Amino acid sequence: MYRRRRRAYFVLMGVCLVLFVSAWAFVRLWSMPAAIAMCVVAMVIPPVAAMVGNRKGPEDRWWDEPGARREPPAGDARPTGKAGGATGDPESDAWWDELDGRKRR
Repeated sequence: MYRRRRRAYFVLMGVCLVLFVSAWAFVRLWSMPAAIAMCVVAMVIPPVAAMVGNRKGPEDRWWDEPGARREPPAGDARPTGKAGGATGDPESDAWWDELDGRKRR
């Protein structure tokens, strides 16, 4: 699945590059509006390619991968990391504890 997404990403980016280069290399000699239209289409392709390359398919097993992060409880904005919800950075953990009202100073 990863290979298919990667191939699709590179094909889309290749099409984008071909459109952009050909628009200003030789299409502009015949039609400036066509060259501009090709560049507009080429401008839309990179975000679409990023979405295609980063999407997870229904058969991707992201929820039980080793080291996968647990979702935080509802209403908790604390980033999850090591056990207990601690991030590993004492300054950050102290800040989150103070923000959540878990530790009074």
